[in-house]
Amino acid sequence: MASLGANPRRTPQGPGPGAASSGFPSPAPVPGPREAEEEEVEEEEELAEIHLCVLWNSGYLGIAYYDTSDSTIHFMPDAPDHESLKLLQRVLDEINPQSVVTSAKQDENMTRFLGKLASQEHREPKRPEIIFLPSVDFGLEISKQRLLSGNYSFIPDAMTATEKILFLSSIIPFDCLLTPPGDLRFTPIPLLIPSQVRALGGLLKFLGRRRIGVELEDYNVSVPILGFKKFMLTHLVNIDQDTYSVLQIFKSESHPSVYKVASGLKEGLSLFGILNRCRCKWGEKLLRLWFTRPTHDLGELSSRLDVIQFFLLPQNLDMAQMLHRLLGHIKNVPLILKRMKLSHTKVSDWQVLYKTVYSALGLRDACRSLPQSIQLFRDIAQEFSDDLHHIASLIGKVVDFEGSLAENRFTVLPNIDPEIDEKKRRLMGLPNFLTEVARKELENLDSRIPSCSVIYIPLIGFLLSIPRLPSMVEASDFEINGLDFMQLRKSVTLQHSLPHPLPDQETLLMYQLQCQVLARAAVLTRVLDLASRLDVLLALASAARDYGYSRPRYSPQVLGVRIQNGRHPLMELCARTFVPNSTECGGDKGRVKVITGPNSSGKSIYLKQVGLITFMALVGSFVPAEEAEIGAVDAIFTRIHSCESISLGLSTFMIDLNQVAKAVNNATAQSLVLIDEFGKGTNTVDGLALLAAVLRHWLARGPTCPHIFVATNFLSLVQLQLLPQGPLVQYLTMETCEDGNDLVFFYQVCEGVAKASHASHTAAQAGLPDKLVARGKEVSDLIRSGKPIKPVKDLLKKNQMENCQTLVDKFMKLDLEDPNLDLNVFMSQEVLPAATSIL
Repeated sequence: MASLGANPRRTPQGPGPGAASSGFPSPAPVPGPREAEEEEVEEEEELAEIHLCVLWNSGYLGIAYYDTSDSTIHFMPDAPDHESLKLLQRVLDEINPQSVVTSAKQDENMTRFLGKLASQEHREPKRPEIIFLPSVDFGLEISKQRLLSGNYSFIPDAMTATEKILFLSSIIPFDCLLTPPGDLRFTPIPLLIPSQVRALGGLLKFLGRRRIGVELEDYNVSVPILGFKKFMLTHLVNIDQDTYSVLQIFKSESHPSVYKVASGLKEGLSLFGILNRCRCKWGEKLLRLWFTRPTHDLGELSSRLDVIQFFLLPQNLDMAQMLHRLLGHIKNVPLILKRMKLSHTKVSDWQVLYKTVYSALGLRDACRSLPQSIQLFRDIAQEFSDDLHHIASLIGKVVDFEGSLAENRFTVLPNIDPEIDEKKRRLMGLPNFLTEVARKELENLDSRIPSCSVIYIPLIGFLLSIPRLPSMVEASDFEINGLDFMQLRKSVTLQHSLPHPLPDQETLLMYQLQCQVLARAAVLTRVLDLASRLDVLLALASAARDYGYSRPRYSPQVLGVRIQNGRHPLMELCARTFVPNSTECGGDKGRVKVITGPNSSGKSIYLKQVGLITFMALVGSFVPAEEAEIGAVDAIFTRIHSCESISLGLSTFMIDLNQVAKAVNNATAQSLVLIDEFGKGTNTVDGLALLAAVLRHWLARGPTCPHIFVATNFLSLVQLQLLPQGPLVQYLTMETCEDGNDLVFFYQVCEGVAKASHASHTAAQAGLPDKLVARGKEVSDLIRSGKPIKPVKDLLKKNQMENCQTLVDKFMKLDLEDPNLDLNVFMSQEVLPAATSIL
């Protein structure tokens, strides 16, 4: 209270320095709305957690998980899974949950799977916590009651209990029963209880017990749940983490800024990095989700491509740019709704929500002018309802944005509530009023008190500040008639005068406004879903326009891939010139492509190019090719690069074998397999034998052989005819030309077999000394021709002279008069070895 210090003169004082007229200290500088929102998004991303609940029952898998980033529960309808639980493993790889909740009563398959999951110390970003709940918590009836009795902000309060049940039943199939796998033609088998409802019930039990996101709130505050979303993993293309890594679909790097290193990783040079032109965070999140869930659902892929093709038309460029600008204002609505649910709304949230809603209305109006034959435009035009206009109108008419930011609290505009307007008017005149109060109080105080200050604090009242007199020693000395002693601050005493509480009616209005918004949370959630989809497709259209991509075609009846003048989407951005190559696999072109060629001729780039173009087509993107026709592809397997890690405890060759084994055990006739230099990690003969054995295993399957691209430097594979001849195998090579001592690369794929690997040329390019390169080439030619390898004469002569000199020096240093000299030992240990090396 130094700012309310005594004045030596007997003069009244109004509000002292540092005491605002409202009675609050001056607020700290408030960042602009965009800066504030970005800080909140970063905070939310840092704290985002996913908690998953899973049940495995009679061959069916039930999964539900809670995402704290949007306070939404995602559930998967019961799906059949193999005993090895491959589907569950895919879900875990995709979402990386922090905890996995399941019943303590499990069968052997789930127990073994969870034990293996708990032992994966190398799992990134970290191993999930395995949590077992009593099996009674997963009962069907108790799970239903738990779901129906939940407090959900997206359900209007006006709904009756029956209406609430009907509403939830439209989202979650409570009474859906399953048919167990097997032949039911002769033996009737009871229908199975669905696991998805039980998984949802167990998840709600876990959330309530752990109080996820509301750990520090009162116990009557429940975990916010803003919606239920169904996700399905049917029609998905199987791609493992090694394939994502070697094809550089994703590539995380440490952030270069020292201020953001702790916040996580940034995207490096990757396919996701060059295609991610999304304007909102939720669009980026959806694009990443599409990348992790490539599909062969032709309806879904065609709907995505239709939107991209529409925006690629020159006459629609201005519309695309306008929509892109509007999407930049679509912010983190789930986080704001979560704060409203917990009554933690920030000042900037109202302006962010206002901009988001008005931008959504702009998207709706724009999409109503676009062709309604495109499903996305029709959905936005219809589902962005007038509730958005109602929300924007309410916020715009009630919230005083400038006043809220200035005072760092929620304030309302004039003419909303007459009583609030009157109190604000009085509050504006408070400094003069307090000065008058101080003057009157000073007249009634002891004449020894030279000065005083009066402070007004809402909900508390008036505080009178006077300097401490020398006579004020005991507690009774501080008593003044008509005043209550409050506290002593240094040399200043605070006396409490008449309380004048001011009901915070603005807070009440804010609560009412929050209720209006939460009652329409469903339309806001739908806005985010459709806006993020539009954002992703606009980003893909922008990339296709800049990089010259074309629309792929899908032919489910055709088993294979046909690419006309395809390009590597990343390499073409890094190289001065890029030579396109065509690909045709399947039919009379064979299913196994054996590609040979010199080192650095482009074999690996060609393999990755085929994989990336196929992947881009399976996420609904245009592709870097003149034409592309993609047949039925159910999986992409790779053995291109060894993902080494000390924590794995495996050799490089063992990692290679694991990758090939995964392809051998899982690839079907519709799978694409890319293998680069398999077998080089061990003895040449053993590596060649393994490669030939793997290829012969697939070729023995005949028409059900996968589509395989193999790049190798094992020329003996062809020279020794280790593969059977037939229409399934086609040999390709990278075209080159020898110009004197130089080797010219054309980077063009053509039919044929390479005659040599030209390793010496690559060694010279790497900077090895010419003598070493020449000697290596000489030894290679001798081995290839079966001739003996002789030592280099000049080098041999030089070594002989050095050994002779060494022997002469030993004889010159010999002391024949030394009594300890043993000539036999000297001759056997010194002379004979040196003489042998000379001869």
